[in-house]
Amino acid sequence: MAEEKKRVAGISVIAAFFLTGFKLTVGILTGSLGILSEALHSGLDLVAAVITYFSVRISDRPPDANHQYGHGKIENFSALVETFLLLITCAWIVYEAANRLMTGNTKIDVNIFSYVVVVTSIVIDYSRSKALKRVAKKYNSQALEADALHFSTDIWSSAVVLLGLICAQFGFYFADSIAALAVALIVLSISYRLGKRAIDVLLDKTPSDLLRKVIEVLDQTSEITHYHDLKIRSAGPDTFVEVNIHVNSGITIEDAHLISDHVEQKIATILQRCTVHVHIEPEQVTP
Repeated sequence: MAEEKKRVAGISVIAAFFLTGFKLTVGILTGSLGILSEALHSGLDLVAAVITYFSVRISDRPPDANHQYGHGKIENFSALVETFLLLITCAWIVYEAANRLMTGNTKIDVNIFSYVVVVTSIVIDYSRSKALKRVAKKYNSQALEADALHFSTDIWSSAVVLLGLICAQFGFYFADSIAALAVALIVLSISYRLGKRAIDVLLDKTPSDLLRKVIEVLDQTSEITHYHDLKIRSAGPDTFVEVNIHVNSGITIEDAHLISDHVEQKIATILQRCTVHVHIEPEQVTP
């Protein structure tokens, strides 16, 4: 499992490095703010990809004496760092685009390399995003999901830049700066979603979808008279569930233990990499 995650994260680092260099070179040669904003975006994607690579290496380490719940939250912290990097990208793009539009300095040199770099970026971003999403879903990895989100965002932002280049080809040079602002808006939207989810996990917010699934299992277990103190938290790819259940006071300890095992197994089958702790209490009989 860890090897596949590390492999796909490593390939993303290589892809981001190539795209950053290619976009930066063409952006400087043409003066296109759209392409330069894409180069900065890819440059921060490269930093994010490197962070992701090291975070997935650390997150799969087993629990130890100092980290008894494992190292999974390093992935969520990694995703939060990526969010801040994306916000830095947006600030520079908005500033530069607004400055060019106000000063009227919007003329750029559009050539064949302008189109080659954008189309190449779209092809690579699509293949990387698809591969990262598959592995992220398979191993419930937020770090890889964040990386996939970066590459999928690049597809749309590159498409916007491509449209700006086409408009500039016909003399509408201001379209390049408009395209850069559109890229910033896309990145802001993605940053908000990515950052919110990372913060929710770091603050141990109960995932509503997981809560619903666990409640369904508990409600369908007829041996449970009622339950309370249900707690669910995530840490990277891992989920931790705690719950107190009440059973009939007349059953044996062995039967109560079997009920507990049954509940733990059912929850573990619907939640990937889940650690479940069920505390059993006898139902109080009203005289």
